[in-house]
Amino acid sequence: MSATPAVSVVIPCLNERETIAACVSKARRAFAELEIDGEVVVADNGSTDGSDEIAAAEGARVVRAVRKGYGNAYLVGFREAHGDVMVMGDADDTYDFSRLGDFLAPLREGYEFVNGSRLRGQILPGAMPWSHRYIGNPFLSWLLNLFFHTGFSDSYCGMRAFTREAYQRIQPRSVGMEFALEMIINAGKAQLRSTEIPIVYHPRLGESKLHTLKDGWRSLRFMLLYSPDHLFLLPGLAFLAVGSLVMALLLFATLSIAGHPLGNHSMLVGALLAILGVQILATGLLAKTYSLAERFERDDKLLAAFYRRFNLEKGLVLGGVLVVGGVLVYLVMLISWWRSGFGPLFQERPAIAALAAVVIGAQIIIASFFGSLLGLKRAELLETGAVPAPDPLPVS
Repeated sequence: MSATPAVSVVIPCLNERETIAACVSKARRAFAELEIDGEVVVADNGSTDGSDEIAAAEGARVVRAVRKGYGNAYLVGFREAHGDVMVMGDADDTYDFSRLGDFLAPLREGYEFVNGSRLRGQILPGAMPWSHRYIGNPFLSWLLNLFFHTGFSDSYCGMRAFTREAYQRIQPRSVGMEFALEMIINAGKAQLRSTEIPIVYHPRLGESKLHTLKDGWRSLRFMLLYSPDHLFLLPGLAFLAVGSLVMALLLFATLSIAGHPLGNHSMLVGALLAILGVQILATGLLAKTYSLAERFERDDKLLAAFYRRFNLEKGLVLGGVLVVGGVLVYLVMLISWWRSGFGPLFQERPAIAALAAVVIGAQIIIASFFGSLLGLKRAELLETGAVPAPDPLPVS
């Protein structure tokens, strides 16, 4: 084997003594059959059953991932790998490493990222629970494609291959189970030339480390937080637009739907939608700002354009104008009430509009302060519309 192998098979491992030897052996046999230089890197995540020693005895190079987590094991393993091409797969022998050639062939054709698909291939009896096969995986993969347009049928397949250059463009950071999703999302964002191949999925030996509900929720949460446009910005804009329109129309006119007049209760609903819309919208903008500040995102032209035109001072002015405007409306109403001898006022709709203005203004002021506290490098964002790549995590 050369000092710089062409292919690195990276396997995360945590107490897989029953299967790790088979995984390493299959990968090394595949190297020999394909007549390629290769290495097997086992990223041990704190095994206590001797899995690391077994892997080393089978010819793998064992590296230590001290920090716990599926993603962290891969981060360490990929960082320590020497190959120009990297193949990832689990240590439980559910993926057949003897089929390395199936993953390498598309890379030779010019693809940069190859994802396996169990759903389009064959899932052997007992390999996957029916809830994962028919509900969880298809639904979450569909949602991922809806949000990020990735185009993969099996977003959770743990066997993939990609070039080193592609991995550097993907730049994953997640240390947990979300790592698999982040790779798919970032591969799409990096516009890598990707494809998917069917594979055979085998039953595992030993105890599974997956937790259906817990891991499913973590995946859903990750996708939503990774896509603030869908979770916050679009719903926030819709609520704000509808609520503001309802309030504006009812403030100056009497409307009816199918002969039923809309009154003060409809005005209250409009105010609620507008207030909720601003809150959701502000949360979305802060989420995107945080994502860029922490370098989960590499660029966002819309957010960069937003910050070219908006800063803390403008936020304070806008929020202050709304708050003062709402308070002035209340003062005018108070004077009018005093002049009428504190009798019936009949100014419910202006009062609702003023209340909404005060609350929305306060929200804008608070969000503006909080946004400035995130410490986003705005000068760099304004100049380039992008932030630097993530700093590498320490090996251990």
